[in-house]
Amino acid sequence: MKEKKIPCQKKSVGFDLKLKIIDQVCNGQISVNHASVKYQVGRNAIYYWLQKYTTLEQKQKGMANKDEIKKLKEKIEELEFIKDFQQMVIAEAEIDTGNDYAKKSLPESLAKEVELKKKAILKSCGSANASGYQDKPSTKK
Repeated sequence: MKEKKIPCQKKSVGFDLKLKIIDQVCNGQISVNHASVKYQVGRNAIYYWLQKYTTLEQKQKGMANKDEIKKLKEKIEELEFIKDFQQMVIAEAEIDTGNDYAKKSLPESLAKEVELKKKAILKSCGSANASGYQDKPSTKK
C-alpha cells in the first residue's frame, strides 16, 4: 500500500520570529538547517527571509565572522605544524642524547606524542640496540 503524501501546510510566522531567526543565523548561533527544525519552518522560507530582511550590517558581520573562522583555521594548521616540528626536534634530541626531555618537561599527552615520534624515527632508521636507541656508526678511524 502506498503512503499518501500529506501536503505541506504553510505555517504563519510572525515578523518578530522571522527577525529572531535571521539574527540567530546571521550571528552564527544556529545554522539554517537547525533553525528550520527548531522553529518548524522550511529552509527555503528562511533563505528567503535572509535575502529579504538581512541588513547590510548583518551581511557584513556574517562575512567578517566567516573571514575570522578561516583565519583561525589557518592559524590552527600553522600551530599544529609548529608543534609537530618541535616534537620531532625533541624526539631526535632524546635519541641522540639518551635523555628523556619530554617526560621531564612536557604534559603527559605531549610526552606520549614525542615518544611515538621517537619510535617512528627509530623504526624508519633501521635497527635499534637493546636500550631501544639507534646504533650509530663510529666516527673514529
